[in-house]
Amino acid sequence: MFAQQLYVIRHGQTDWNAERRLQGQADIPVNAKGRQQAASNGKMLAGLIGKAEGWDFVASPLGRTRETMEILRAAMGLEPGSYRTDDRLREVHFGDWQGHTFAELEAAKPGSTLLRNSDKWNFRPPGADAESYGLLQFRIGDWFLEARKPSIVVAHGGTVRCLFRIVGGMDEKQASNIDIPQDRILQISGGEIGWV
Repeated sequence: MFAQQLYVIRHGQTDWNAERRLQGQADIPVNAKGRQQAASNGKMLAGLIGKAEGWDFVASPLGRTRETMEILRAAMGLEPGSYRTDDRLREVHFGDWQGHTFAELEAAKPGSTLLRNSDKWNFRPPGADAESYGLLQFRIGDWFLEARKPSIVVAHGGTVRCLFRIVGGMDEKQASNIDIPQDRILQISGGEIGWV
């Protein structure tokens, strides 16, 4: 049985987010706005669960999620570095597309992004390490089924998309295209999923 209570936070904004540049597993730091988002989410969590005794804190191992987690924990009045990471929570890998905007990809190779638009969930960009959201769902699902304790999770937009599919039964097209804010907290409780 999986944990009955999870709070999931997308990492704070990075400059690449602001530029609409595909980050994937590139290790891009949080910017000033992202640090403010992380602190605000930490204060909100403190109001929801206090000092979080008995809660597991887990983050993707990428720098932007770790920085977000540490800011969030400090805002809750907790030791910033007392959390663990799980490699399965890494963002989807965008392969050769990482670091580019869609406009740049189209300028370099017109029509190259059209196939993704027709089936965003199952599309796999070029590159040996590239993943689709469908492949990412296996990683996230594996982690989710092992989650036993109430948990605070800092991860990525792709993680949240997969959780909406796994927990909420959202269809692939909708999960591919929903907005994943960086200044909100996703709650999973008793099999229900939604923004706090």
